[in-house]
Amino acid sequence: MGELLDLILPRSCGGCGRTGTGWCADCADALSGPPIRIRPRADPGVPCWALAAYAGAPRRAVLAVKEQCRRDLARPLGAGLARGLDHLRDASRPLVLIPAPSRGAAARRRGGDPVVRAAHIAAGWLPGCRLVCVLRMSPGVRDSVGLGHRDRRHNLHGRIRVAITRPPSALFPANAEVVVIDDVLTTGATVSESVRALSAARIAVRAVLVTCAA
Repeated sequence: MGELLDLILPRSCGGCGRTGTGWCADCADALSGPPIRIRPRADPGVPCWALAAYAGAPRRAVLAVKEQCRRDLARPLGAGLARGLDHLRDASRPLVLIPAPSRGAAARRRGGDPVVRAAHIAAGWLPGCRLVCVLRMSPGVRDSVGLGHRDRRHNLHGRIRVAITRPPSALFPANAEVVVIDDVLTTGATVSESVRALSAARIAVRAVLVTCAA
């Protein structure tokens, strides 16, 4: 059945467009190295890391997920996050991944939140790791495309909140390393506001990891 579907709707690599595969080995290499330390303009107060620059195959894959609803790319992007987290984590401690929030309209348009899908794949690859989706974006947040640094910060200020119905201790194991996950970091406004909201809820964040840094 898979081969028949490929004849009708040929698969193409989400990173380079090569036909016959959804994600080729060459593009996988672009997300296989150790994470890169980045320092965004909006400093969240914790170390920030990226798997790659916002260019080439990683950029095209992120755009394909957002603009073409390529849900199949969640697996290679999630595997890349898992490798990056494995480089950064203290294996003796539990690991908790918290996806940065998306606007509700954007998530509905994309058939779900692609950051959550990739983080779910990553958590499944790593022992002692769990995914906790507690961040919410309030109504009224505009699309950040085209906004400058100040406008991005103003757009998000006070509009990311933590939504939990249980004490944090029930969701976060003792001594856990908490990492905020996102797809693209541009100015750092989203992850900075996410870390602020988590800190206000007494959830200490260890680091931020994104797929691409613009």
